[in-house]
Amino acid sequence: MTTNLAQLLFAPRTIALIGASGDPKKYTSRPQRFLRQYKYPGKIIPVNPGRDEVLGEKAYPNILAVPDEIDHAFIMVPTDAVEAALVQCVEKKVPIVTIYSDGFAETGAEGRIKQEKLVAIAKKGGVRLIGPNCIGLFSSRPSCALSVNAVLEKLDVTPGPLAIVSQSGSMMGGLLSRGLGRGVGFSKLISVGNECDLGVGEIAACLVDDPHTEAILLFMETIRGAEHLARAARAAHAAGKPMIVYKLGRSSVGQDLAASHTGALAGDDAVADAFFRAHGIVRVETLENLFELPPLLRGQQPARRHRVAVMTTTGGGAAAVADRLGTLGIDVVAPSQAVIDTLAQKNIKISGARLTDLTLAGAKKEIYSGVLNALLASDHCDMVLAVAGSSAQFQPEVAIEPLVEADRHGKPIAVFLAPHAEASLKLLAENNLAGFRTPEACADAIRAWRDWVAPAHMPAPDTVRLNAAAALLKSMPGKTVNEYDACKVFGALGIAPAQSEVITDPAQKTNVGFPVVAKILSPDILHKTDAGGVALNIADANQLASTAKQILERIGKSHPHAKLNGILVQRMEKGLAEVILGFRRDSQVGPAVVLGVGGILAEIYKDVSIRLAPVDVDTARGMVEEVQGLAVIRGYRGLPRGDCEALAQAVAAMSQLACLPERTVAEAEINPLIVKAEGQGVVAVDGLIVFAENARS
Repeated sequence: MTTNLAQLLFAPRTIALIGASGDPKKYTSRPQRFLRQYKYPGKIIPVNPGRDEVLGEKAYPNILAVPDEIDHAFIMVPTDAVEAALVQCVEKKVPIVTIYSDGFAETGAEGRIKQEKLVAIAKKGGVRLIGPNCIGLFSSRPSCALSVNAVLEKLDVTPGPLAIVSQSGSMMGGLLSRGLGRGVGFSKLISVGNECDLGVGEIAACLVDDPHTEAILLFMETIRGAEHLARAARAAHAAGKPMIVYKLGRSSVGQDLAASHTGALAGDDAVADAFFRAHGIVRVETLENLFELPPLLRGQQPARRHRVAVMTTTGGGAAAVADRLGTLGIDVVAPSQAVIDTLAQKNIKISGARLTDLTLAGAKKEIYSGVLNALLASDHCDMVLAVAGSSAQFQPEVAIEPLVEADRHGKPIAVFLAPHAEASLKLLAENNLAGFRTPEACADAIRAWRDWVAPAHMPAPDTVRLNAAAALLKSMPGKTVNEYDACKVFGALGIAPAQSEVITDPAQKTNVGFPVVAKILSPDILHKTDAGGVALNIADANQLASTAKQILERIGKSHPHAKLNGILVQRMEKGLAEVILGFRRDSQVGPAVVLGVGGILAEIYKDVSIRLAPVDVDTARGMVEEVQGLAVIRGYRGLPRGDCEALAQAVAAMSQLACLPERTVAEAEINPLIVKAEGQGVVAVDGLIVFAENARS
């Protein structure tokens, strides 16, 4: 199916241009002109009720009048005429229809209704749609310039190994021109418009088997059809084709926060990062790296270690990159003593500094080449960063030829050229070497290489624990679950709760050993401390009775309509650290698990690790290592070690909520989860569960 779809998209035998114009000044004349300009080998059929011919091609009044079978129709009529044109395409049994016309979901509610009607018509008729509001596509091999993008008229597109799928039509031309300016060539380019049907994921999947595509580049504004994109990314990784994304949306402006702290911590973009990581997609921060990064990844697999050796003929240029690498936590390593000794035997002297500076000696090719090959052959580093000064501009035979001729020993080479040196950049591109124009882009590319991981393994459901948790959840009414019942569910998943008891009268006795904590118990009060509903270090029964009475009085005034389940009396727990452990179903990419520094400051510090759920224990161990604030339980400066293994087990257990039906739990949180000393476990002292909408229907 994917192969057939790819052919219909990029190599159709017959294309119908519905609304084609013979006026070269109009956008609607461009697809026909571009198809001919780029020597499309198939048949072009203009459809225009007012013309017998368009730009020398026989025209038809409507698509039903065309005697030929149509592989791909391109609709360019006014908004109100699109539906009728699509109905005719369905009747004609056209398998793929691209809609250039705008005025649909991008305009608001009324346009969205029109768009949904188009989708229903197409689905019923077995037609796949691209768009609407779509600028079209381009294929260099085989040739198919089915687009209204003016850049195709101005630029001569060079065939090459890169394919672009863009959610922005206007950016397709911008990306094309930027890439060509960097000397790279393209196999395929396509904009997806409103993604009413075919989207980024399904189209990217078509590129995995394309023999002319070696890397798949994505320009994204949001994530739609996450399951399709996940499958495409995993297939691309298996095929050795890097998938690289530049996604807008780093800012949290306008973000609606969910009910829990987890909702604030796992914002849309943070979960998008987790999605990309889970499926082996590399995210870049600079637009230039869409084109500059691919040579660094092609032919490579994610590295186990990420040690970078730096050699340079310009101290300042190298420092501009290395300084940024340091801020990104990338390990810049000095040459090993073995490398120093090997070079000394060849009368090449280098120091043990972390930057191997050849500014004076490196003007000789044999020195530059000798150092480069020694670094590449050594097992003390996993990448070589070569920084060139004026030699890149005036002596490419010194700065670039050794890089081209070197035996890379399977290692990637990154090259930053401090001067403006187009000839050297062209030479690098021709030899599949990653060349960078700015230190910022170079550092970001190395950061992306370091963060690149293979698609994550998703563990099987723990059916015994899930069945126990599901049975408890089924018995609990309302949209949210109070913390006493929530902790029961967490206990069923394998996360031990603190010893607790519920009292409904302040004078009621408790079997929980003192000292204790008293908390208001209500599914309607999510942040109890802020509401004045928590008291700590209660020493005896008399103090508990008076404190419970005060809590009920305060809550009665501040939350008069809240449903109260009583007072939760809980044993005071102490440990080495407090963490927040959360679960959230994201509307775009699905379930995620969140681990961070706990307590009331969790949202301020946002020192968290996020993964798509479920995760296995090994992945959970990596999450524990990622949270900087948890250094205090990892043995930092001789501090007592916390039970990191029990914490990892708890993270994996919480993530199992992802295996429940989608309409069960929307959010869940333990805040705080107390981490005790090594070997003593973890304990949940406060919990929250929010059911998904309509979970009870």
